[in-house]
Amino acid sequence: MPTINQLVRKGRKQAVHKTKSPALEGCPQKRGVCTRVMTVTPKKPNSALRKVARVRLSNG
Repeated sequence: MPTINQLVRKGRKQAVHKTKSPALEGCPQKRGVCTRVMTVTPKKPNSALRKVARVRLSNG
């Protein structure tokens, strides 16, 4: 637990949020072309065949 003086000198650092889709640059939709459609298996302990599309963005 920091002291008041430590907080005055340094302050609190904001946590950095990593995005799962950096290519979208925060946009909800972008235009693109499907390059590959495949199914992938998730990491442990989940189990399924997830449908995934690899997309080449054309307006980004």
